Amino acid sequence: MAFLMKHTWLAAVFSTLLFTMLPCGMLCSPQARAAALQEYQVKAVFLFNFTQFVEWPPAASPNTAEPIFICILGEDPFGAYLEDAIRDEHVDNRTLAVRRLSTADDAQACRILFISRSESARVETILQHVKPLPALTVSDARGFGERGGMVGFVTEDNRVRLRINLEAARAAGLTISSKLLRVADVVANQGASR
Repeated sequence: MAFLMKHTWLAAVFSTLLFTMLPCGMLCSPQARAAALQEYQVKAVFLFNFTQFVEWPPAASPNTAEPIFICILGEDPFGAYLEDAIRDEHVDNRTLAVRRLSTADDAQACRILFISRSESARVETILQHVKPLPALTVSDARGFGERGGMVGFVTEDNRVRLRINLEAARAAGLTISSKLLRVADVVANQGASR
């Protein structure tokens, strides 16, 4: 599906962060499956937009001829949505590309690393492994931001919201735009004082 309304719709997504889904009691219905797919369509657009609302250190992109990689570690919940979201898009005169990874060892070239829910039990281990990399870590695993991840997708009141761990982003040398912070909840690592 082409994102014909991508740019106008993206502004609405970031300003209101509204996404209505069907109640959890309908998870087995075709409508609920369609809603889950739409949820990942919204999340794919967020991943694309992070390339525009996050500033990476210069060392993160030594080869400017190479695409900017958005990587998925674990089971891929996006299907074709992520490729659709980045098709024909450029950031800093560079194309965007999706990579699917089987291990965190393959994340060296990733600018954004989406850690799938399938990796929930290993989140802390993965984050420790990729900590030296200037990659924005993103997931919809439960408590991701509080567990040391940078951006967590959370569904509350039938809306996709963002929880951003600024401490984790800053430790990786990333700067998150105040525009993005305005529509997110800022969280800290578990056990850290605010």
